[in-house]
Amino acid sequence: MTGLHAWIERMWWKASPPPWPLRVLEPVYGMFSRRHLERRAQQVTQPPLPLISVGNITAGGSGKTPFVIWLAEQLIKAGRKPVILCRGDSGKSSSDPVRVNFDADPSLVGDEALLLAKQSGCAVISGRDRIKGSKLAATLGDTIILDDGFQYRGLGRICDIVLVPSEGVGNGHQIPAGPLREPVSALDRADLIVRSGSSQFKPLTKAKEWHWQALPGALQDVMQTGETLPLHICAATGIARPERFLNDLRATGREIQTSRRFPDHHRFTSSDVQALLDLELPIVVTAKDAVKLSKLWPSDQPLWVLPQSGIGEKGLFDAIKDTLKTRVTLWA
Repeated sequence: MTGLHAWIERMWWKASPPPWPLRVLEPVYGMFSRRHLERRAQQVTQPPLPLISVGNITAGGSGKTPFVIWLAEQLIKAGRKPVILCRGDSGKSSSDPVRVNFDADPSLVGDEALLLAKQSGCAVISGRDRIKGSKLAATLGDTIILDDGFQYRGLGRICDIVLVPSEGVGNGHQIPAGPLREPVSALDRADLIVRSGSSQFKPLTKAKEWHWQALPGALQDVMQTGETLPLHICAATGIARPERFLNDLRATGREIQTSRRFPDHHRFTSSDVQALLDLELPIVVTAKDAVKLSKLWPSDQPLWVLPQSGIGEKGLFDAIKDTLKTRVTLWA
């Protein structure tokens, strides 16, 4: 299944047309998706706090999680008390929302939710019922950041931010023939479009498209074994579109001897860990994968993670604040 998953993702991001069986299924997906979104748009609940949605129109790989961390940091610097609201993808938690603690089990709350709790500096809520989650958020802060909220229309928002990778929208087709969750025309309802990755990109709309980038830092051993920084490594990933991670590793001067790719949100097992250890190479993973692997990893073996820090184009956060000021008294 891993090989099929990787093949589909590579096919999505090629310029050539996708296979015809997938093109036949594309309008079927589009019809059901459109009806689903329309139903959600008819049943909007206004949350108890101003809500900023951060989402995308492509499946995975847009840099949404590090952007949410960056946005939370900017809001805190501006004197706000943001609360991040997540669905808990890859977790098994019930629909009832829970506040995510640093020692939470990622298999319950979700890997992204745990990473956000560890790195954002603010409260994080995980749960499938995000309307209930918004009520819990009202007891913890003054502003909600809704993670992966562009297609979730059940909660009203005062600002819709959509991330699009600098590479664009792949082959331009909708799932399953391409990476698009919605047609590109859906960007018309976004307040801000943010292109993540390289500063060189072809605009998708006539609106201003802001640039934001996550830059790699120095490798860190999450097991704190005291081992020296490795040069020759194995890169292991359980994320969508891992090429950016591999390129970031090379930019730090690492030599990737081999790599192991798992599907996005992969639930690592003890056998996965042993297979990686058997390679007898230093293992480097993303921060999102590290929150899952560290609970299974031997304490005497280094597990290297590549941290990232976000940098936004000058004026990006001011544009976000300007949008908020026009719509809510709190920001006036």
